[in-house]
Amino acid sequence: MNIYVGNLSFNATEDDVKSAFEAYGAVETTSIIKDKFSGQSKGFGFVEMPNKEEAENAIQSLNGSDFKGRALKVNEAKPRENRPRQGGFGRNRDY
Repeated sequence: MNIYVGNLSFNATEDDVKSAFEAYGAVETTSIIKDKFSGQSKGFGFVEMPNKEEAENAIQSLNGSDFKGRALKVNEAKPRENRPRQGGFGRNRDY
């Protein structure tokens, strides 16, 4: 199950997040989303857990809990929508 983890502290590492979720079961992958220019965390990430029951238990237990001074927002990740990219200056204009 793919799990969304929001409201992460900007100094939380992937290892920190993985350790928190491993208390509830096996973790396949952990990723914190970062700004592509600065490399700074965007404050959210994803955890992949293979066992649905363990994942649901982790979601129930960790949602709203304090993690490095912030209350986590944890829920099942929704599939990413295919949406058109926003055009920059000079794009998508009718001349």
